[in-house]
Amino acid sequence: MNPELQEKADSNLSELYDRDFYLWVQTTAQLLKERKLDRIDFESLIEEVESMGKREKKELKSRLTTLIEHLLKLEYWESEKANNARGWRQSVVEQRRQIQYLLEESPSLKVLLAEVWTQCYGDARKDILRKYELNPEGFPVEPKLTLDNLLDEDYIPA
Repeated sequence: MNPELQEKADSNLSELYDRDFYLWVQTTAQLLKERKLDRIDFESLIEEVESMGKREKKELKSRLTTLIEHLLKLEYWESEKANNARGWRQSVVEQRRQIQYLLEESPSLKVLLAEVWTQCYGDARKDILRKYELNPEGFPVEPKLTLDNLLDEDYIPA
């Protein structure tokens, strides 16, 4: 760390956390590398580590919801399918890829898939109905898709 930043960072780390987050991160990383644990702002560090896990879960849910939304449109929105199916399929492929990347980086997220996918289905269905003011009867309340369908890269409704 450059000496000028080091001088600023030498102040109380919990104050630095609120005042200059980037510098707090740099300083904390350096202190960890140097094993200067007595100077670590553990409360803020714990908060950030927990937050990282929440972000991963949120990203998984967001991508899963988008994937389901486009699969539902492909399956049930016949009047728009001819004009939009290509884009919806592109989104399905991309969301699956991004979900796969997330699962490769954090395999424990796979357990969460089973927990959150029905909630994501409900959210995707509601989003479609709100965004496009469609008849709710056109999209099933209970998913006919399975989690295996969602993750199967070859499954795209005709």
